[in-house]
Amino acid sequence: MKLKISIFTVLFVFLMTSQTYSQTTAKELGEIWEKNHVSILPPASVKHLHLKSYLDGLKKLGIKVEEVGRSFENREIYQMEFGTGKMKVFMWSQMHGNEPTATTTLIDMFNYLQKNRDKDWVKKLEETLTIRAVPMLNPDGAEIFTRRNAQQIDINRDALALETPEGKLLKKLRDEWKPEIGFNLHNQNPWLSVGETKKQATISLLAVVGNSLGRIPEGHDRNKRLCGLMITALNEYIEGHIGRYDEDFNPLAFGDLFSAGGTPTILIETGGMEGKDPMFFVKLNFVAYLTALNALVDGSEKIADASIYENIPLNTSGKLFNIIFRDANIINIAKTEQMQTENASTVEKPAEFAAPFTADVGINIERRRTGEPDSSFVREIGDLSIYGGFQEFDVKKYYLIPKSGELKLGSNTELLFYKKSRKINWKNPNLTEKHKPDAIFSKGKWTKPLK
Repeated sequence: MKLKISIFTVLFVFLMTSQTYSQTTAKELGEIWEKNHVSILPPASVKHLHLKSYLDGLKKLGIKVEEVGRSFENREIYQMEFGTGKMKVFMWSQMHGNEPTATTTLIDMFNYLQKNRDKDWVKKLEETLTIRAVPMLNPDGAEIFTRRNAQQIDINRDALALETPEGKLLKKLRDEWKPEIGFNLHNQNPWLSVGETKKQATISLLAVVGNSLGRIPEGHDRNKRLCGLMITALNEYIEGHIGRYDEDFNPLAFGDLFSAGGTPTILIETGGMEGKDPMFFVKLNFVAYLTALNALVDGSEKIADASIYENIPLNTSGKLFNIIFRDANIINIAKTEQMQTENASTVEKPAEFAAPFTADVGINIERRRTGEPDSSFVREIGDLSIYGGFQEFDVKKYYLIPKSGELKLGSNTELLFYKKSRKINWKNPNLTEKHKPDAIFSKGKWTKPLK
């Protein structure tokens, strides 16, 4: 009986202590971000110059910001630091230049923590943790919004060879400091789905094992519990849209290397959610990071449920498209050619066209910097009945005519639509002038919508 009372008392004291310091709800964290974020540009618009401006603001608040290295093209790479605690937390973002969400989130998080050091939970976080973060590890790639660095090397496949200055720097920072936990922050492609569903994987998590034999490093179970807590928090906003990232061991990747080397790492990948503003994903990351950090501080991660993480489905690729045109009646029309006549004048050769055929058409739109034209392309032609589109259009009452003349995989999406009820002379060399399209889809959007 005394033993039972003792265990109950310890658990009661632990829970009461946790409640004293933990930020209570994911909703509150979301509201904190909405009221306090200093980020003003969409993440995809943030270049190196903008980052330096944000960092100057943090330095004025008293955040330790220092240059720790240079990129291949000699751009400064910075590290931020908050807290004086014994537990070391290492975070890094944008090692892929076109994966910008976490960079903005880190700026907002450090800004909020520094400005609110008088709050009990922030004070406890500052006393318990030392957080170092490298925002925008790949400033050269960020400058032109491309995945690789200026050497055209994928930094996250350079963990062994260390042929990039950015990769060498990241390893040096980890090896010299030896943090207990790492957060590897990325964006994933927006076409990944949660398991076998047609739901976008808006956030994906991975507690990285870090070796090919499946041996569990110390801290891995803790990271699974932290992932479970982040999933619970994010369910307030995106329930059903959280996946588990590919678990295959990659000896060339930094997350695997660091986990094997004593810094068990959590991978956080931000995908998409149709109709949501880019800043929505910054808020999601803000909620996730502070949920995990608070759990390390108040000890709640020790009793968290790892099975929440273990039971979420793995990401699946190939099931989602930005746009699907259903039951399109496709006509491929050959380009007209110039014909020489006997009197040296030229005439247009009548166009040739193939017989119409019916198929679904899947379109994807590549991620670009905010404000730049979308780059859309034909990803699939055929039966897409088991796949989903973020937008779907029933076009069975229309003919679909590629402006280029032939619909091909990978081709751009200059698509013309004609009602089947119209009488059209498809052999007319001046087709679009003689017969105006009923609808036009160009560069990922309707310039003349369906009616």
